[in-house]
Amino acid sequence: MTKSELKDFLDEKVVLYNNPKFIESDPIQIPHQFIHKEDIEIAAFLTATIAWGNRKMIINNANRMMDLMGNSPYDFVMNHEEHHLENLITFVHRTFNGIDFKTFVIGLQQLYQNQGGLEHFFTQHQESDSMQNAIAAFKKQFFSVPHLPRTTKHISDPTQGSAAKRINMYLRWMIRKDNNGVDFGLWQNIPTSVLSCPLDVHSGNVARKLGLLNRKQNDGKALAELDTSLRQLDPIDPVKYDFALFGLGVFEGF
Repeated sequence: MTKSELKDFLDEKVVLYNNPKFIESDPIQIPHQFIHKEDIEIAAFLTATIAWGNRKMIINNANRMMDLMGNSPYDFVMNHEEHHLENLITFVHRTFNGIDFKTFVIGLQQLYQNQGGLEHFFTQHQESDSMQNAIAAFKKQFFSVPHLPRTTKHISDPTQGSAAKRINMYLRWMIRKDNNGVDFGLWQNIPTSVLSCPLDVHSGNVARKLGLLNRKQNDGKALAELDTSLRQLDPIDPVKYDFALFGLGVFEGF
């Protein structure tokens, strides 16, 4: 397949999967339950944080997170009292437990109180060609609150070799805007050109079969290689191809 043929093939798959039907079976349905910006971005952040494993379980547990926050995530983050946090202790999703959930709520609160919120922080720390150093800075700031060492594993650090799949997915949700109804495009001052594809086992395997990626591990070096390939296909909106790679892997068994 020539580069032009590959682009046409992937563009067709983007059109196939980048539409509201995609929401029905994807964790992005959780933030789509909300209207207000801060509710959406907090619901999306928490959902993305637990987005590994069985998709049905992810959706069920993300809904439980919202229930535990009274289905008002921003109000809960900003105005909770200690006894409200104790109600979170029963939560568990794989290795993310109630203590982690409490820490994340406190981390989000200090981010909105002291750093202007999620959008402001990432906007201030963006670079001209990448969001990976911004993610590392975010992790450091987020865990400036008291926390157990184990909780830090739930936010990846790309500067330590991670592909940081979940937080790159979160940034795609917040920043991409194409009026197709899936991604939110809430954050106005970060260009889609600096986003990275959420690299996981599905997108990685498909990317290798298509010659977009050679490295065998799904790590930070593989992410940089895949970013380079996708930006050659579309330098303005390279992460739109996440829909194609994921769809081919999950829905078509490519």
